[in-house]
Amino acid sequence: MRTLAIDLGTKRVGVALSDEGGKYATPIEVLTLSDLARVMDAVRSTIDHEHVKRVVVGVPLNMDGSMGPGARAAIEWGKKLAEMAKVDVVFVDERLSSFDAEQRLAERKRGGERITRGKKKERLDALAAAGFLQDFLDGKLAALEV
Repeated sequence: MRTLAIDLGTKRVGVALSDEGGKYATPIEVLTLSDLARVMDAVRSTIDHEHVKRVVVGVPLNMDGSMGPGARAAIEWGKKLAEMAKVDVVFVDERLSSFDAEQRLAERKRGGERITRGKKKERLDALAAAGFLQDFLDGKLAALEV
């Protein structure tokens, strides 16, 4: 089953996709956020084109586990997506996904890959989405009850 992951930020939206077997997550794109309706349309297009059956939406909980405005917005957006695209939507805790993605980019830089600041921003959100998607696929990250 193909699964799409969404890291919904305030400026950019990271998108990652699993393989057909649902074992491996790959970052696919970062959408620049002009408005959430356009992002919804782009995500729905990817769902249709890639035959996605499930979407994992990252919820940016506060470090104490409570929900702030960003978490509530991500849940509301994910519920709208589920209704509009007719797919199952699962919510996961993505508190440290951006930090983990930055660490992976830093390791690549140490490995000799040259990453400019602009490229880093372009990749970071998609890498964060791929990170929490892989953790979800591996059973290391459980769905949130919302």
